Amino acid sequence: MNIPTFLIDMLNEQYGPEITNQILHSYKEKRVVSFRVNTLKTSTNKILNELSKIGIEYETVAWYEDAIIVKNTNEKFIQTLDIYKKGEIYLQSLSSMLPVIILNPKQNADILDMCSAPGGKTTQIAALSDNKSHITACELNHIRTERLKYNIEKQGATSIYIMQKDARYIDDFFSFDQILLDAPCSGSGTLNDNDSKIKDVFTLKLVKKSTVSQLALLKKAINILKPGGEMIYSTCSILACENEDILNKAMINTNTEIVPIDLEFKKYLPLLPVKISGTICVSPTEYFEGFFIAKIRKNKE
Repeated sequence: MNIPTFLIDMLNEQYGPEITNQILHSYKEKRVVSFRVNTLKTSTNKILNELSKIGIEYETVAWYEDAIIVKNTNEKFIQTLDIYKKGEIYLQSLSSMLPVIILNPKQNADILDMCSAPGGKTTQIAALSDNKSHITACELNHIRTERLKYNIEKQGATSIYIMQKDARYIDDFFSFDQILLDAPCSGSGTLNDNDSKIKDVFTLKLVKKSTVSQLALLKKAINILKPGGEMIYSTCSILACENEDILNKAMINTNTEIVPIDLEFKKYLPLLPVKISGTICVSPTEYFEGFFIAKIRKNKE
């Protein structure tokens, strides 16, 4: 097994041996290939017809009509298709589609995507709001910013202002109706036990470094969220130290509350136990990456 011992210990302490064994088994599974139909350029029916024409088997997703799972091919082949090159689809894991769906972006709202590159969730916000929201996409790294610009243009997403800045230091002068904070994390929900380099990359130092930036980002998000506004905090980690513990630290002495995620499609998700009621943590499986999501509302004074 390539999974670091310290992670197994953390999982055992948090979830117990039975759930930990299920997680460790999921780390060995190969995940499905999925993409999101870009409704700014095309429709799901048109894409399904195109897949049928070229002999690609697919599976629709009950909880999101714009998500498609492809069965008999891989990402490299999908990237050769015209529907990909034209920006009519965007390769994206099922779990990473969830935060924007739960955010429920509103038309005409001022929306901040705090850690936006490479742009999958940014362009999903644009699609779900039909290009009628005002999006600020924040990204510090220059190379990743260029990739973000490329994807925004390719997807036909408009009304997006790119702010090349560390989101932890956004001026408190700004304020937003809705915020997506898909925070940098250890990636403990996305590990593949077949990767022999895991122990070199996934370290306790990485986990601790992630928690520091997560806390600072969430505190900033709460500061610049308008009273009455809502935000999403999400990570692709299944460790409480990066999820519930960060919420507890950042939300103390703030006029905020957890908005329970009580959507109909929760019944389709493989959920792990959580320490804060109303939040969700998706378990890694063949279909899903491990993903934590919390919705926060800033109350009016």
